[in-house]
Amino acid sequence: MKEINKKLKVAIIGSRGYPYVYSGYETFVKELVERLVKQDVDVTVYCHKNLFKTYPGQVNGVSLVYIRTIEKKTLSQFVHSFQSMLHACFRKYDVILTVNSANGPFGLFSRIFRKKTAINVDGLEWLRPKWKGLGAKYFYWASRLATRLYNRIITDSHEMRKIYLEEFGRDSTVIAYGANIRHSQNPELIKKWHLDPGEYYLIVGRLIPDNNADTIVREFVASNSKKKLVIVGDVPYKDEYVQKIKNTPDERLVFTGYVTDQDILAELYHNCFAYFHGHEFGGTNPAMLKALAYGCAILALDTVFNREMLDQGEYGQFFSKSPGDIEDLMTKIESQPESLEQFRAKARDRITGNYTWEKITRQYMELFIELSGR
Repeated sequence: MKEINKKLKVAIIGSRGYPYVYSGYETFVKELVERLVKQDVDVTVYCHKNLFKTYPGQVNGVSLVYIRTIEKKTLSQFVHSFQSMLHACFRKYDVILTVNSANGPFGLFSRIFRKKTAINVDGLEWLRPKWKGLGAKYFYWASRLATRLYNRIITDSHEMRKIYLEEFGRDSTVIAYGANIRHSQNPELIKKWHLDPGEYYLIVGRLIPDNNADTIVREFVASNSKKKLVIVGDVPYKDEYVQKIKNTPDERLVFTGYVTDQDILAELYHNCFAYFHGHEFGGTNPAMLKALAYGCAILALDTVFNREMLDQGEYGQFFSKSPGDIEDLMTKIESQPESLEQFRAKARDRITGNYTWEKITRQYMELFIELSGR
């Protein structure tokens, strides 16, 4: 009886830590672990010690382990995950959850120590332009190893599940990403960029080639639209691709850089005429989930992943990268702005039906219980 009643112990490896929020992984960890703790799960998150100024052993009921790593962009996460997995293998965790397919090889340690593991593999990293040559080969190799070494593979969309099944011959459990429903509270926050509600298009995301901001900007500049195009995001390093976009001579373009204040970012979503989503390689995308949760009319690149998220066009419209396609779509919706109202009106329904954090947490709980043999 004592064995049955003891807490389920789960360790999470592969993010920068908690409550540090930087990207999708950290947001996922934060939303998941805070809900797991409320369900009486003993959760430990492995943190990059270099990123924290203080090292409390527990925050909001979440246990924290700080491990130092080398401060080099391409290797810091790799080295940190390597050390974290070794450390976790000597602890009495029921399940070790790893995020990022780059950590696939470390499943070897958990195999040796007979630890129950799951890995959230995220997207198709080996196809992304930022990983060329050796980087792309490593991600493909690591993803293949993940399917061989971990007890359970987690993909965040049904289309991603199909790809892993076809590419690596391994089935996976589909657990998506989540978002929190929100409504506009202070539209005045967008005035700092001299914006008016409904008078601008919006792009949110890192300015990297696979998000296709350059294509959207080029098509927008070629259009006769009287609206603005607001680009939220950047990269934390000097980059020729980014500079070329920023140097585009058009007064209708507004570059905000990173917007870290979540209230301001939310108002940019809430008040846009339409949200452009150009992300190409990935499953369930956090930026588009926010656009749905915040009630946006969405214009998305036509990919199998975006079609799944928008239910084949039920919750948004699609564009291709063919010259003139985006410009034609803009002309059409600006001449018939009422056509976007149906998408704004039901956008949040897509979240409540499929992408709530409560649903995602329930699915992870079921997975952990199954893996632990309880």
